[in-house]
Amino acid sequence: MLKRPLLIAAALCALATPALADEPGPGGSKPPVARTGEEIYRTYCQACHMADAKGAVGAGSFPALANNPRLGTTGYAAYVIANGRGGMPWFKDMLSKEQAQALIGYLRTHFGNNYKEPVTAADVEAFGQRPSSRF
Repeated sequence: MLKRPLLIAAALCALATPALADEPGPGGSKPPVARTGEEIYRTYCQACHMADAKGAVGAGSFPALANNPRLGTTGYAAYVIANGRGGMPWFKDMLSKEQAQALIGYLRTHFGNNYKEPVTAADVEAFGQRPSSRF
């Protein structure tokens, strides 16, 4: 009787090789990569500009992205996101061109912004291209 459970346990141990195991640590060692404009906003922008994109004032002043006429120009948004402004850091080393294009497109069509002109690859030339394995 005891042989069968031992045999099953031995078979399961044989299958539990490192190749089948999860990565170490909680949730693995590779963080998820934000791909859509909404995911990128939540990952990089929301902490300062708030979930509703209305900005905030407190320890610093974070401008509203909601109903923002400056987002009407794709070049302005791309420049500020790439190079930073005031206390805002630059993101040209963190975002791929595709991520920047998705983020700007999202900002221009959400939070009360209604700019239909598409964001082109030329608009985000200031961003360095990340390795293709990241995006």
